[in-house]
Amino acid sequence: MDCPNEERQIRAALERIAGVRAMKFDLGQRRLTVDAPEATWPHVIAAINQLGFETYPPTGPSAGAVAQVDACATTDSCCSSACAAPVALATDAAQENAAEFQGLLLRVPAMDCPTEEAQIRRALEGLDAVRRLQFDLPARTLSVDAPASAKEAVMQALLANGFKSEVLSEPPSAELTARAQRVELLRLVGALAVAALAEALHFFASDALGWKAVGMGIAAAAIALSGLSVFKKGFSSLLRGQLNINALMSVAVIGAFLIGQWPEAAMVMALYSLAELIEARSVDRARNAIAGLLSLSPTQAEVQQSDGAWAIQQANVVKVGALVRVKPGERFALDGRVTSGHGAVDQSPVTGESVPVDKGPDDDVFAGTINQSGSLEFRVTHPATDTVLARIIHAVEQAQGQRAPTQRFVDKFAAIYTPSVFVMALAIALGTPMLLGWDWLTALYKALVLLVIACPCALVISTPVTVVSGLAAAARRGILIKGGVYLEQARKLAVLGLDKTGTLTEGRPKLVASEIIANLVERDAVLRMAKSLAARSDHPVSKAVVEGLPGESLDVMAFGAELGKGVRGTIDGMDYVLGNHRWIHERGQCSAELEAMLLKHESQGRTLSVLASETQVLALFAVADTTKDTSRQAIAELKAMGVRTVMLTGDNEATAKAIGHEVGVEEVCANLLPQDKQAWVTETAAANDVGMVGDGVNDSPSLAAASVGFSMGAAGTDTAKEAADVLIMNDDLRKVAETIRLSKRTYSVLWQNITLALGIKAVFFVLAVFGSASMWMAVFADMGASLLVVFNGLRLLKPPRA
Repeated sequence: MDCPNEERQIRAALERIAGVRAMKFDLGQRRLTVDAPEATWPHVIAAINQLGFETYPPTGPSAGAVAQVDACATTDSCCSSACAAPVALATDAAQENAAEFQGLLLRVPAMDCPTEEAQIRRALEGLDAVRRLQFDLPARTLSVDAPASAKEAVMQALLANGFKSEVLSEPPSAELTARAQRVELLRLVGALAVAALAEALHFFASDALGWKAVGMGIAAAAIALSGLSVFKKGFSSLLRGQLNINALMSVAVIGAFLIGQWPEAAMVMALYSLAELIEARSVDRARNAIAGLLSLSPTQAEVQQSDGAWAIQQANVVKVGALVRVKPGERFALDGRVTSGHGAVDQSPVTGESVPVDKGPDDDVFAGTINQSGSLEFRVTHPATDTVLARIIHAVEQAQGQRAPTQRFVDKFAAIYTPSVFVMALAIALGTPMLLGWDWLTALYKALVLLVIACPCALVISTPVTVVSGLAAAARRGILIKGGVYLEQARKLAVLGLDKTGTLTEGRPKLVASEIIANLVERDAVLRMAKSLAARSDHPVSKAVVEGLPGESLDVMAFGAELGKGVRGTIDGMDYVLGNHRWIHERGQCSAELEAMLLKHESQGRTLSVLASETQVLALFAVADTTKDTSRQAIAELKAMGVRTVMLTGDNEATAKAIGHEVGVEEVCANLLPQDKQAWVTETAAANDVGMVGDGVNDSPSLAAASVGFSMGAAGTDTAKEAADVLIMNDDLRKVAETIRLSKRTYSVLWQNITLALGIKAVFFVLAVFGSASMWMAVFADMGASLLVVFNGLRLLKPPRA
């Protein structure tokens, strides 16, 4: 199961079963998750098996009533050779005993085609101990899920059927797999050469019966060399009453051979098989673009041992809490928190940030990022299977199961298209000789040409490849989109609601201004007194004052805090207070001049702390949540795309308007509770496609209500992740505009591919019926269209031109 046609078959079958509540398809992993009561599972498996697919349960423990079924059809057109023996879903008791089973990886040198796979499958399915089989024909490997004690029985069963095998400790290397793929390519190129020889004999040899027999034999050899697997899949599909490319090609090639077009039949089969191989490699490139992110994380890490020494270990065995060291130029193999050292880290593989980020003690680091300078030691916070990078890959793989609206349209169209063309071909073959007086062989040949170009492969493959490429391109830029539906929906956004704190602003107060009022007191002395008092408080405003002032703190005696007002204390025998505007006013120390200064800062949304002695006001300190450097540019980019921006915040109106004016948002809504934000989103969504950007738990209701919800800073926090549809891995608001641009670009490529696929077929329909199109030209048209849409979809993986 790895293409939309097969998904549609399974979906239609399972929707008829009472109790099936939901289905989630992951074509890239050939996995289907079925939400249904346990009593329904046997009916689910039986329905899938009746379609010609085989199922096996997941090896991990089941969760509630959710049954996970990996389905693969060796007899269908779009499937690879990764299959398993049909078994019932594992019960909880069986899963408890799963530890007895292990994967036995075998290399079978003589196994390289589906026929041999079927023979081996029949031999091993009779063994009670065998739970699962997984074939990799290009690499000639077989994975057997069985107890260790069954190893000898498995190998003896293979030998009894004429297959020698050897045990492998690990899967074949990429080099070995690539070599196997080259062998497959050489086989098909050889078939093409034999087909070309058959064509040459047809054109240049005499018409003597002997030469004709030789030519037909050569053509048959070419067909056998390239098309046995096609015939096997095709006839199996026809027996199930299904029409796919293998069924259509089988009928077309056999029909051409029988009416005397044997050279063309051989050439068509060879060209088709070769094009299928190229197309499969191209599609794999799109699917592997996401899994390729995992290679960014090194497999080894330098870990401190119990005796204090450092040693290299495999990253997948390093435990949470271990101390790991990363030298300049090396990649982080695991997630963690820095314990010592300082350095600049390139986080672009995870968050998409183009500028390295300075890291020091207590800062988080992520697997796959690059330490550019300085040696860093960090404590591991997540195992290798649960790093931010691994979660990104898993989330994007899950997102592939969320079909975009365009993809759903194409799947429905394809379900009608193929049978319609088949009926048209029958009408031409049977009707035109009687109605138009065409020669029977000519009419039959034209019908066979139509069959070759009837398959909707180019059409149905255009959307998933494009969507997967778009999702992978977004992930590479630090944007995690939860499904193709949101990738396509983002282009429609007309209004965007923006949370203030943590989205437009940094999310933590900073000291932005300080003014000395007492002229007779030294500036440095005033600043040190203010810092000394603030250092004894844990209030966020006090912390901002401490971080923003230079120098060392002084000793404070008789320290005390006044709730809602500020702090007091004695320094060098003198009493001081560091408090808010109201407290200074209550103390009677507010002059007209001071009131004017305070009002000026408060109108800009700043929080004030005033330092005063018993006799006079010494200084004032203004604290504010500063805007991010990227916010103004992000708002400008959104405006340029015609998106109206609205700030939604629970802060007071003065502060909100000051921040809104600074970043350039068009409208400000202040003093909002979480339910008020949600109400605004719901009301706005009635007239426009509305997006919402937030980073906190209080933003979750409005994120869920929006057409597309964007969560900020997803690499470092879990808040708002579940409610959001798009996760921005860093705090860069410009990624929202980039998501919208990628959405528009993806949608454009989708319709380019649909137009290209249908346009090419329309032209050849006309040529096939009224012109002189041949079968091998039809193969070029069909497979050429498939390759064109695949390569066009892969363009999304390239960054856009500046």
